[in-house]
Amino acid sequence: MITRRKLIKGLSSVPFLSGLTTTGLLANSTTTAIGAQGRDLFKELGLQTFINCAGPFTSMTGCLMPEEVLESIKVAGRQYVDLDTVQDRVGERIAQLLDCEAAVVSSGCFGAMTIAAAGAISGMDTKIVDQLPDTTGLKNEVILQESHMGGYVRAVTNVGAKLVLVKSKKDLKKAVNEKTSMMWFLNKFNNKGEINDLEWVELGKKYKIPTLNDCASDIPPVDNLFKYTRMGFDMVTFSGGKGLRGPQSAGLLIGKKKYIEAAKLHTPPRTNVGRAMKVNKEEILGMLVALEIYLARDHQKDWKMWEEQIDHIRAAIDTVEGVTTEVYLPEIANEVPTLRVTWEQEKVKATYAEIRERLRVGHPSINIWPHDEDIQITTWMMVPGQERIVATRVKELLEQAS
Repeated sequence: MITRRKLIKGLSSVPFLSGLTTTGLLANSTTTAIGAQGRDLFKELGLQTFINCAGPFTSMTGCLMPEEVLESIKVAGRQYVDLDTVQDRVGERIAQLLDCEAAVVSSGCFGAMTIAAAGAISGMDTKIVDQLPDTTGLKNEVILQESHMGGYVRAVTNVGAKLVLVKSKKDLKKAVNEKTSMMWFLNKFNNKGEINDLEWVELGKKYKIPTLNDCASDIPPVDNLFKYTRMGFDMVTFSGGKGLRGPQSAGLLIGKKKYIEAAKLHTPPRTNVGRAMKVNKEEILGMLVALEIYLARDHQKDWKMWEEQIDHIRAAIDTVEGVTTEVYLPEIANEVPTLRVTWEQEKVKATYAEIRERLRVGHPSINIWPHDEDIQITTWMMVPGQERIVATRVKELLEQAS
């Protein structure tokens, strides 16, 4: 079992991190005073921080990273190292941790899908790597279900892929041809469409087409880190800055080695279609440490804490006349205890949007993800203890509107 103490101690044993010191150039830098510890840049720049009651959304800057991750980023920033070597060593370690053939740290889950799609088109052919995003004459078609369409497909079309939409297994059979490069699946829409995840994998194997599963928001549960590669998906992508609590701009692409190696041909320092999706050494190492910490966590203890926090908020809100609360678990993606709050408009004379806005502009600011027909509160991105502030504020606002 990995412990927090072992993680910190282990940082110094990594070959390309050992020997780092605070002496020399950094210690003598004239910028020390400018970057002095204790400086509050949020306050200096007039930026309002908030309590996150919504989840690790990109617009809300993802998650808060553990101290060990922040320390690994700090240590990594003190010395130079070959970027490809970092990716190779870290990828090997992550593959061992996740019991898969290969892995690479990407620029978020979107970046993971982009290099995966590029690699599916190019394979190991460096001429094709340099040709993208021009896919003239190439295997450039990516099949997905109509029900899985959305903005995230741009991760695929950015490399020149053409989308082929299907509804049924019969449609998919007709869609497969010599230009098909990949079959793309959006995990959070697994309950939408006619073809589920296992069937998608089986069809990919049947037609000898590589399959990718976008699992950006599907941690927790921890088992999902292993579930989909074991199910047979050739490639699986995860966001690094959500449930894994790594750098928000990092992600993971894991799966079969031949597809991961092809995807890596589209990563910096190479100057091709993936150049803009650079991942620095600090993010790569931070992602590794975040994953090690996440795998070592007591997930049952975390779950119990979230439930207790939700119960505290619920108990306070339930005292307001006309208010109804319900704790539920999202079926797919962000699978954590969530409190749904509704009220009778004749008793609480405020809309859900008005209460959300009053929470947002208050002190401290509290952010809740917008829903038209209720207010939903989750606690898994909170700092322990903040649930008391949230409970008091929400109750006060509802009472004021009553």
